[in-house]
Amino acid sequence: MAQTATDLSPDATTEIAAALNQAVAETVVTTMLAQNFHWNVTGMSFGPLHALFQEIYEDHFVGQDDLAERIRAIGETAEGKLATHLSRSKVEEGNEGATDKEMIRHLAEAQETIGATLAGLSEVAAKHGDVRTEDLAIERGRIHDKFAWILRAHLA
Repeated sequence: MAQTATDLSPDATTEIAAALNQAVAETVVTTMLAQNFHWNVTGMSFGPLHALFQEIYEDHFVGQDDLAERIRAIGETAEGKLATHLSRSKVEEGNEGATDKEMIRHLAEAQETIGATLAGLSEVAAKHGDVRTEDLAIERGRIHDKFAWILRAHLA
C-alpha cells in the first residue's frame, strides 16, 4: 500500500490524475454555474438563494483548488483550460433565463454528478493505496451530498 505520493507507481498516478481531473472539471463548471445563478436569481426567494448560491461557488472554488493541488502533489499536471473543463465535465452550463426552481434543480443535479465522480475517484485511489486522495474524495463527496440535500429541500 502506498503511503506517500512518491510511493505511487506511474500507472497509478496516471489513473488517479485522470479521475482527479474529471472531478476538477465538474467542480469548475459547477462553480461557474452557481456564480451565474447567484448573479441572475430573481423572485421572492432572491435573498436566501443569492446567499446559498454564493456559499456554493465559494466552497467549490476552494474545492477545485484542493483537487488540482492533489494532482500536482502526485506529480501529474492539472488541466487548466476552461474549454477542456467544459468538454470533459458531465455537468452542463446553466441558462441565464432559468427560473429559481430550474436553477435549484440544475445545481442539485450538478452536486449529485460531482458526488458520483468523487465516489469513483475514491475507489480509484483506494485501489492504488492512495489514502490521501481517497480521503479528499470522501470529504468533498460529503460536502456535495450536503449541498444536494439543501438544494432539494428548496424544491419540496
